[in-house]
Amino acid sequence: MTATVHGFQTQVTKLLDLLANSLYSNKEVFLRELISNASDAIDKLHFMSLTNPDLIKDDPNFKIQIKADKDAKTLTITDNGIGMTLDEANSHLGTIAESGTEAFMKNLTGDAKRDSQLIGQFGVGFYSSFIVADKVTVISRSVNASEAEGVRWESEGNGTFTSENVAVPFRGTQIILHIKDSETEFLDTWKLRDCITKYSDHISTPVELYEEKYEPAPEAKEGETPKEPEKKFEYTQVNNAQALWTRAPKDIKDEEYNEFYKHLSHDYQDPLAHAHNKVEGDLEYTSLLYIPKQAPWDLYNRQTEHGLKLYVQRVFIMDKAEAFLPNYLRFVKGLVDTNALPLNVSRELLQETAVTRKLKKALTKRVLSMIGNLAKDKDKYTEFYKQFGNVLKEGPVEDYDNKDAILKLLRFASTNNSGSDLSVSFDDYISRMKEGQDKIYYITAESYEAALNSPYLENLKSKGIEVLLMWERIDEWLMGNITEYAGKQFVSANSQDLQLGKLAGEEEKKQQETVASENKDLVERFKKTLGDKVKDVVVSTRLVDSPSCVISDASRMMTMQMRRLLEASGQKLPDEKYTLELNPTHKLVQKAFAQTDDAKFAQYAQLIYEQALLADQGALKDPSSFVKAMNALLTE
Repeated sequence: MTATVHGFQTQVTKLLDLLANSLYSNKEVFLRELISNASDAIDKLHFMSLTNPDLIKDDPNFKIQIKADKDAKTLTITDNGIGMTLDEANSHLGTIAESGTEAFMKNLTGDAKRDSQLIGQFGVGFYSSFIVADKVTVISRSVNASEAEGVRWESEGNGTFTSENVAVPFRGTQIILHIKDSETEFLDTWKLRDCITKYSDHISTPVELYEEKYEPAPEAKEGETPKEPEKKFEYTQVNNAQALWTRAPKDIKDEEYNEFYKHLSHDYQDPLAHAHNKVEGDLEYTSLLYIPKQAPWDLYNRQTEHGLKLYVQRVFIMDKAEAFLPNYLRFVKGLVDTNALPLNVSRELLQETAVTRKLKKALTKRVLSMIGNLAKDKDKYTEFYKQFGNVLKEGPVEDYDNKDAILKLLRFASTNNSGSDLSVSFDDYISRMKEGQDKIYYITAESYEAALNSPYLENLKSKGIEVLLMWERIDEWLMGNITEYAGKQFVSANSQDLQLGKLAGEEEKKQQETVASENKDLVERFKKTLGDKVKDVVVSTRLVDSPSCVISDASRMMTMQMRRLLEASGQKLPDEKYTLELNPTHKLVQKAFAQTDDAKFAQYAQLIYEQALLADQGALKDPSSFVKAMNALLTE
């Protein structure tokens, strides 16, 4: 059969060019990636063989073998795992993380250090071969294929690859790297041994290296010339081959935990935190959980599978088992190993078992405890929260049992802090509440600046009352679904009733009543002029510097930000009428009221109303009319 020439995806070609120009700052990690892939292939076949032992009867001892040939300048990595068919080779080796390609390329910046961190997020470890090789040949045979249905795949990383069916006498995959002249150090067995020990010691499959060995020469008899030791080559196991999570935590160094994380996740950064626990009793299990430093590109893609690796009695069962953690903790990497589940457990069965529910409850608490410990270190928690704060906000609604624990971990900006740093917890806020204050005040807006400068905050600021500032889209959804924390009710600064309670003294209340009474004519004139454009017009108790603001009906619980979210999702919403709140002491309102010409007053009233809408919504239905009216009044 003649080999068929295929073109790589455009994105793969660009990636290979980056790799060829030393995208990776640490070149030796290519070996870790290839060994990790081989280990995964063996794990998958091991699991299949539990119910079909005939699959491995001809070659039952799993192993990964590495052989350097200095004369041919090749490095070969061989596994006897699940192997690939021709279609699988074309698919897996011709695309980047399948559907992740476009997102991967959008994230590339040209900054080699940052770009190298993306490689692990997008599952492109195989392509790291081209850091050290100018040609890669893959020989493979699927466990379900005949000898004649083997595969040969080959590429020089120049935009194309060839593939064909060939006879392959063994099961599994063999990757042959044709080493560049500049990278021949990776043909030295001492260098390979060092890399395997450093990066792959924890892999439970034996990793064997083809090395020189010397057989001691037989002892020479009297009068004979002593013989030289006999040189021979053989495969020798290099790694420890004991699953890391089965060892005692006290015997494991942080470096080992970090390398195992990279094996699990194909990430190129150390994790931010890890937790290794062995639990005995009614439910026996071992868990090894990691919090990454950087969010994966597909964190908010609901179609993407997330989850932990599942082992039963140290046998790999499935990848990305989502049943063990709630969705808001989908960024957590790691594994769980238990003897309380059957070896033939399926994803569907996992969802229904009491064991799974108990494990989920325990592992969720474990992760929240890990995050709580991170929160004790401000710098680390800031790093964590930038990456995962928004996804954590899904938790209080999704996981009612742990609602308070999650709320404790959330952070926001506030009027008490300079800048938009997300560093204020609800506990921090409560500790600074003014005497007589029993509510937590917050504002949601389109941006930090819009929240900070919102006219709705003017009265609260004048009283020195702290307000939490929120501008992420999920904040609106979150605050619409929670009512209180630690017995303190949440109140939006733009709600119809600010519920100041004791914070508004008796004198202030009397003064507000007097102002309202004194400005009845002003209110009536605005109401009559604006007509059915507004629901009502009232004197404001919250404005200090601004002339007006609009308030939606509190009973409908529909803020402008929530309306935008619903409209963005395609929902048609009826037009809403707002209550216009006026600041009767503002010069613009007084100037408008002083107009004796009703037409001129109508222009002012419309301008003041639309100003309030613009401040609240960030846009108007007819901005050109607003600009014309404003220009007309400015040029009087």
